[in-house]
Amino acid sequence: MDHEKVNILLVDDQPAKLLAYEVILKELGENLVIASSGREALEVLLKTEIAVILVDVCMPELDGFELAAMIREHPRFQKTAMIFISAIQVSDIDRLRGYEMGAVDYVPVPVVPEVLRAKIKVFAELYRKTRELERLNRELEDRVRARTAELENSTTKLRESEQRRSMAIAAGKMGSWDWDWISGDWMWDEGQYRIFGVSPDSFAVNPANVQALLHPDDVEQLRKAVAEFNKGTRAYETEFRILRPDGEVRWCVGTAAATVDDSSRVVRVSGVTVDITERKRAEERQNLLAREVDHRAKNALALAQSIVRLTRADEVKAYVNAVEGRINALARVHTILSLSSWQGAELSRLIDEELAPYSLGGQIVLAGPEVQLMPTTAQTLALALHELFTNSAKYGALSTRSGRLAIGWQVEDELLTLNWDETGGPLVMPPKSRGFGTRSLLASVESQLGGQAQFNWRAEGLLCRLEVPLTRKAAATAPGKFDAASAAELQRASG
Repeated sequence: MDHEKVNILLVDDQPAKLLAYEVILKELGENLVIASSGREALEVLLKTEIAVILVDVCMPELDGFELAAMIREHPRFQKTAMIFISAIQVSDIDRLRGYEMGAVDYVPVPVVPEVLRAKIKVFAELYRKTRELERLNRELEDRVRARTAELENSTTKLRESEQRRSMAIAAGKMGSWDWDWISGDWMWDEGQYRIFGVSPDSFAVNPANVQALLHPDDVEQLRKAVAEFNKGTRAYETEFRILRPDGEVRWCVGTAAATVDDSSRVVRVSGVTVDITERKRAEERQNLLAREVDHRAKNALALAQSIVRLTRADEVKAYVNAVEGRINALARVHTILSLSSWQGAELSRLIDEELAPYSLGGQIVLAGPEVQLMPTTAQTLALALHELFTNSAKYGALSTRSGRLAIGWQVEDELLTLNWDETGGPLVMPPKSRGFGTRSLLASVESQLGGQAQFNWRAEGLLCRLEVPLTRKAAATAPGKFDAASAAELQRASG
């Protein structure tokens, strides 16, 4: 897959080692930048955007630990991934020191090419995805700023129009009024009545009735505005809320100007009221969208980092495949959620997406109603299903053509119950200890969703039961649905 290359900085004082690292990492297709000393590495960092730093611990003048400390002191490089290479036996104290300086991993000498490539590849991809999310965030911020500028420009034009005392009233959005300061008589035009949601046939315009339509929290500021005219103020503008008789709250901006007699005494106050409710709502939606995008970007990075850090495997290929599989499962559920504008995801769709990589020819039977999952529930359950499918394809019913898998689910009292029933596959032996997949599945379903996961390692195939609350209220009451026998069974099944 074509992608933008990232820069990988190789730091070592021995040319032979640098050449070896170049040969090992060449097939990754990234830009390899060479530095033969710590000081040269710092110069490169100041001029070049670096994704991953591979640095030798033992170097003259400035060793790897000192270089890492100097890099971390710079705000630009506080999150740059650094991998230490050490040709000597590193003690636990040295490892802790390295991690404190910002190292993300150690590679011993002699270097195993496959291991080094796998580690560099993971952090290069994470850097690339992080930059893509930052780019999308900047584009969104630019759109929000452009829209805000449009709104500010529109408001400026409106104020200029009001200052010129143009009384051209837009139907339903603007209203004008006139207040005789001496007699106390009021005059409203049709637009003013419409904004306040009252009829000229039944509403008498007087101070008491008008105040009753003002939002209680804004009454005092309008009283102060009236008092300003007695102190010599000739014009006033403010935003306020009205509470219509039908209960609807509307936002308005009001502009008022005083007319004075020859002795500078106020004799009349005239004004324009503009309904700006839609503008206010648009601003709220934009602010909410910006916060939501920022939140989702951080969550996606946190999940990806957790997957990379927590995945364990005996071989490099198995490690890479496990990480890619879990990140791809996360990407698939994110695609589904994006299509629904992050309103939720159908359970059947999650299962179909996990089935897609397999050609099973009728080995799987699905049964259950349409269930809409909240975004957080969908993300966690997608990863849990991925672990079940992956385990079955490697060791269970889906690893042989004779195997069968039945997946059924139902919902009762906002509690989703999903049964995973494997038969016809290889003979199943209960595990002596929980693998990472089982531990992560239990942690995600029980800790994150407040649900329960039960495993029964039958000889004829795995039987798994997941109970997932669909709402926070259901999550609070879900533990009560399990009796002592169920708890004992879960303990025996999971070892």
